[in-house]
Amino acid sequence: MTIYKTGLIIATMPENAERQSKKSDKHGDSLKGNSASARSGFGLLGKSILQSLPIGIIAFDPDLKILGANAPAANLIEPGDYIDKSLAKGTDDKIWLGWTEQLKSVVSARKPCRFEDVSYTSDGKTRLLRIVCMPLEEAETAKNLGGTIIVEDVTERVNVQRKLANAERLAAVGKHASKVAHELNNPLDGILRYINLAMRIIEQEDLAKPKEYLTQCRQGLMRMVQIVSELLEFSRSTYTPLEYVKVEQIIEDAVKTMESRAEASNIQIVRNYTFGMPQVRSGNLFQVFCNLTKNALDAMPNGGELRITTRPAADDGIVVELIDTGAGLPPVGTEAIFEPFFTTKEGGKGTGLGLAICRDIVESYHGRITAMNAPNGGSIFTVHLPVAG
Repeated sequence: MTIYKTGLIIATMPENAERQSKKSDKHGDSLKGNSASARSGFGLLGKSILQSLPIGIIAFDPDLKILGANAPAANLIEPGDYIDKSLAKGTDDKIWLGWTEQLKSVVSARKPCRFEDVSYTSDGKTRLLRIVCMPLEEAETAKNLGGTIIVEDVTERVNVQRKLANAERLAAVGKHASKVAHELNNPLDGILRYINLAMRIIEQEDLAKPKEYLTQCRQGLMRMVQIVSELLEFSRSTYTPLEYVKVEQIIEDAVKTMESRAEASNIQIVRNYTFGMPQVRSGNLFQVFCNLTKNALDAMPNGGELRITTRPAADDGIVVELIDTGAGLPPVGTEAIFEPFFTTKEGGKGTGLGLAICRDIVESYHGRITAMNAPNGGSIFTVHLPVAG
């Protein structure tokens, strides 16, 4: 096999094809001329093949100067004059250091090198790439011609793998959460009963310090009870449909449980309901709006406004929007806040399960819940629900 450089594309020609070309010339058939004509034809074919491949291929010389690239490569990275600079342009210097040294090492040592899940940003879009660098040499003379880079977009594949891994992790959590919660419930109940009895006797004797200590113990136990309750809720995979009701009725029931707290925190709750919309299945939606309202109040410790709006959706569903004037969402991406055990609250003040439970419940209705920062500060949580079918 002989390697040829045709234009900007490196191509190969099998030895039997070369022999066949010479044989054809000898017998005076349609492939007239010498083997160069056959090589030229194979080069055009090779160019067409390279351009049609779904992966990017870039050829470069020993000085790392780019000799050529197919169309997919140009779509995945921004090829400049040199391959090392082209790769460095879209990657994080703190993570991927020394592209020049690594690529030159591949060329000099003639050993391939693979880089997995490289985050590359081009035209404002970030992709995850698998980059394989291989030495390029002339097959018969072993002359060093430089190297080739194979670039593959693995963003979707990696995202699917991460989602599967996360699903497996959550399944394991759900499997054990119910057992752990049930095991903890009995001793917690007994401890709380004895503490309450002790506090009653101490109150009768008017002993201040023991009462203070037992009060702290009781608060800690109530915190544990809350965690156990949320773990039990998170471990459930099915939800009772119950009856069809107006969505504003469910919201009102949830808000009423928080009204006294809102008043104490100087928070105004404003309703902006659209009446006459189709009904929805009640089920666990009460808990969704309780959690969202509670989170909004937690985000406004110094007072503010929570505006709750309902309106029909374009797809004949219902949209419920909760806008607060709090500190807004953390800069970690809106998807992260719906992950189990994610919380931005101070230690001991949040389990990180509230929003995960909300999403789990809403998705069981074939709906969706989204979050974003409000333009003028605060956050916006939007629940999309299908109507009763």
